[in-house]
Amino acid sequence: MRGFRGLKVWQEGKDLAVDLYKITQKGAFERDFSLKDQIRRAGVSFPSNIAEGDERGTNREAVRFFYMAKGSLAELQTQLEIAFAIGYIDEATFRRLDEKCASLGKMLGSLIKFRSKKQ
Repeated sequence: MRGFRGLKVWQEGKDLAVDLYKITQKGAFERDFSLKDQIRRAGVSFPSNIAEGDERGTNREAVRFFYMAKGSLAELQTQLEIAFAIGYIDEATFRRLDEKCASLGKMLGSLIKFRSKKQ
């Protein structure tokens, strides 16, 4: 696989977005469109910004979009904290998603560092 689809951080970010859609289709999320929508948008924004950045012409532009993806990930983590605190997701689901976000953050940090050196 070439391009952004070959990036493991993009692949796992896309899988997380799909997982978030499935999780927010049921339970308390059925009645709360605002938090559900925010979680979904942040979840989709993460791999989308990675893809857009990777397709940009320069490493400098790519890194700028990777930082936007990092911001989307922080936004998602905050929304998941809120969803857990109000009982929309159980502790096991929260921990699994939080660990996935932390892992993606590390992967993205490594990519940013690598691409920053190539500027």
